[in-house]
Amino acid sequence: MTADPRRDAGAVWHEAFTLPLVLLSAALLGGLRIDAAGGLAFVPPTLFALVLAVMLIAVLHRCGALDPARLVHPRRTGLANASGVVIVVALGAAAAQMIAALTPEEGLLALVFDVAWLVLIGNTLAARPDRSRLLSSLLVMFGSAFVVKFILLGALYAPDASLTKRVVMALVEGVSLGALAYQPPGPATGYVIFAAGLLFLAGIAALPHGRHPGPADATDPRAGEHAAEWPQVPAHDGVLRRRGPGRPVDRPLVHAPPPS
Repeated sequence: MTADPRRDAGAVWHEAFTLPLVLLSAALLGGLRIDAAGGLAFVPPTLFALVLAVMLIAVLHRCGALDPARLVHPRRTGLANASGVVIVVALGAAAAQMIAALTPEEGLLALVFDVAWLVLIGNTLAARPDRSRLLSSLLVMFGSAFVVKFILLGALYAPDASLTKRVVMALVEGVSLGALAYQPPGPATGYVIFAAGLLFLAGIAALPHGRHPGPADATDPRAGEHAAEWPQVPAHDGVLRRRGPGRPVDRPLVHAPPPS
């Protein structure tokens, strides 16, 4: 069976241009800060954000959302491997920038957010969900961090008495914020980070992925790359079966010819 040239061209275009562009755009937008006066600044990620980004990449690989062998492999050409390395680097940069963008820059709140990131990502790494559940978990994780920083904290520490601030202050009535110093970013920064978060999650969903590396299903005819090389074992029911290494259940393949 010959490969579809249009499909191959689409995959090459996706890997060489679309995916790196999406992740690099998320990294650049994630580091952009716009103050109330309209001034622009680019803030690099913290060292702890880089550590968390490496943990997040490990989670993506462990849960089947990222297959490194489809990006860097000895059988791939040098140009293809270079493109794969660019994707991995762009993914790490985007992850670090998004974590840093959704974390307060300093103070006790920054420590609280860092501990929360560490616990959430570490728990996900240990739980090892499948890809679909991981994507849903990341959507909730990053979405919650965005709401807390740019909506709740932004309303609490806003200089003007907006409706959102009055509602939040009514909910946390009696709580003193004197020990929690926080400088809210400019209003435009929230929109930029929101767009960066969408690009980042879309890039994660578009990563080359493989099957969840959990226990293989013995009834799945696709499991195993060398199933065709397994020896045929005759059974008593007139069906030829192949027995794979370490497979407790035989796999029906073709019917044996009836006895003459």
